Amino acid sequence: MREYQAVIVRLQGAAREDEEAVTDLLNERARMGWNHQSVNPIGRGRLLVVFYRDA
Repeated sequence: MREYQAVIVRLQGAAREDEEAVTDLLNERARMGWNHQSVNPIGRGRLLVVFYRDA
């Protein structure tokens, strides 16, 4: 069975800060055992990031 986690990331509009925020999120979740499944834009300045792990 898989467990899923969805996270909405609000982008600041500054490439460097946005890159660091997304990188930090991916690394933090990876350390907690989550695997990245997808990243989808959900409107102006927001991303939906979905993670999964085996339960």
